[in-house]
Amino acid sequence: MRVALFLTCVNDTLYPDTGRAVVKLLTRLGVEVDFPMAQTCCGQAHYNTGYRHEAEPLARHFSDVFGEYEAIVTPSGSCGAMVRELYPRMGERARAEGRGDTLAATLAPVVPKTYELTEFLVDVLGVTDVGAYYPHTVTYHPTCHGLRSLGLGDRPRRLLQAVKGLELVELPGADECCGFGGTFALKNADVSAAMGADKVRNAESTGAEVLCAADNSCLMHIGGTMHRLKTGMRPVHIAEILASTEEGPAA
Repeated sequence: MRVALFLTCVNDTLYPDTGRAVVKLLTRLGVEVDFPMAQTCCGQAHYNTGYRHEAEPLARHFSDVFGEYEAIVTPSGSCGAMVRELYPRMGERARAEGRGDTLAATLAPVVPKTYELTEFLVDVLGVTDVGAYYPHTVTYHPTCHGLRSLGLGDRPRRLLQAVKGLELVELPGADECCGFGGTFALKNADVSAAMGADKVRNAESTGAEVLCAADNSCLMHIGGTMHRLKTGMRPVHIAEILASTEEGPAA
């Protein structure tokens, strides 16, 4: 199977190791992974900040870049939700504004074949045991887009439970937002910081070494809060855990 890695802006700029982990993991499972160099922002930042029309050229470009692939895999629930949930909405709004069906027709091919990483592993490849080894105590935070927009459910947990050496402990208040929310953290800084502190205190109460999630934007917010509160925990993307083996352990 030949798939495209949609790395996303945040990962490309700040967390390239997550992209390397996805490639390592999928290659180990027999998947051919391409990284289209022409990929750019999917338009989420623009759309969520109110610049809906400015997001449309980016969405069209996304479809041009990724349209030929059997599947598009991303290690980001929020960017995956942008394509799956908001691209159709963009097409519908353009139609309602009397601009025709062109945008909807352009975006339609990429919507059903865009998968968040854990969805792709469980639903498309049909695996939960990916041959990973990670000898640490881990607690899992289900991010808002993955939980509510994509409906990831227990897929990430099933993958983590199958990792050799990993002890998975329950996170109190797991379904509560960490407070990041993209521009929410900028516009409502005090509320965002308080929500982040609540999330970190709950995570710390588990005694886990690692807090895991499927979206580095949320982990960035949580990790910054961990640093300010001087906890001993580490934020780690699930891709890096699943890519880790006894022969090639994660850092």
